[in-house]
Amino acid sequence: MSAARKRVAVIGVGTMGSQAAWRLAARGAEVVGYDRFAPGHDRGAAGGETRIFRSAHFEDSRYVPLLKHADALWEELQQETGRELRRLTGCLLMGPTEHHQMATVLQSIAEHDLDHDVLDAELLAKRFPQFRIEDGDAAVLDRRAGFIRPELTIQTAARRAEQLGAVIHRYTTVREIVPVANGVEIRTDAGSEHFDTAVVTPGPWVNDLLPDLPWEVDVRRVVSAWYVPTTPEAWFGEERPAFIRTAPTHCYGLPSPDGISVKLGLSRALHCPVGDPNQLDRTVRPEELEIFSELIGRYMPDLHPDPTRLSVYMEGYTESSRPLVGPLPAAENVILLAGFSGHGFKLSPAFGDIAADLALDGASPQPIDFLSTVGRTEA
Repeated sequence: MSAARKRVAVIGVGTMGSQAAWRLAARGAEVVGYDRFAPGHDRGAAGGETRIFRSAHFEDSRYVPLLKHADALWEELQQETGRELRRLTGCLLMGPTEHHQMATVLQSIAEHDLDHDVLDAELLAKRFPQFRIEDGDAAVLDRRAGFIRPELTIQTAARRAEQLGAVIHRYTTVREIVPVANGVEIRTDAGSEHFDTAVVTPGPWVNDLLPDLPWEVDVRRVVSAWYVPTTPEAWFGEERPAFIRTAPTHCYGLPSPDGISVKLGLSRALHCPVGDPNQLDRTVRPEELEIFSELIGRYMPDLHPDPTRLSVYMEGYTESSRPLVGPLPAAENVILLAGFSGHGFKLSPAFGDIAADLALDGASPQPIDFLSTVGRTEA
């Protein structure tokens, strides 16, 4: 069946859903999106005004071809809309030279010939004096990297999908997704609609919407904190990369585009579980800031230890940290994208395009075997 004749529902018009709606509408599908809030809201994972884009990958070098595909689509979406959604400032990847994630980064760079600089501790301290360096530390500067504006990106992708003919039902919660003989039925409080295929991108509500999912998605509460530097020229000069430290405490940061503060975040192990995503505790307690204070004192002493802003979001993690991408078991017309484990936003245009491939053609030319739900037994 051609794209022009397929009617596709997109459940959740957030990080992945907005991109899927854009790619589906661009290929002529009849797209109807549903979101319990509205594109660009701050209740899921895509908040905090900036997220990191990078070409090199800590977790698995097999992501790099997908990152290259996403890179091209970021440029395409910016050109189509005239909005700056991403700025390439570089990303500094730091940690002990023997740490396995540093080895994986170098492997991905070597395999895919990525533009980068390798800095030893002496050169790192000279070039980026805002960071305190420890014995045995080294760094890789990923040049094809920088920051993304998440809320603006989601609203822009959703709006572009609407310009191409998509319909988005805002503040409309999907209660049930029912595979039927000739497609999929989407049920809301307003009634039900029939579609040929559904792309399901529910973010932290995945377990609510799909309680019988055969894979576990662990939803965690994510805290972001913003700190003001005492010497802003060190953070907001000509070279102001995003940064990630691998060990002993995995953390990341982004100098704010406004040149005032630095956003810090932590890894999965330091996030608290979320029982009910509809009852998220958005209050940050003083004891939750202790780990940020320790990191600042040890590695970034130029930052004032008291944050100027705190925000709370949610992310879904799989056991393997690899997302779930593909059809649900025994429901080939329901395409799931979930559990991106904190590193999905930079890849979101690629996954939106992959969702369109799967919904319209039943397969994708992109290398997603290691992420596919087909035949998958672990999360």
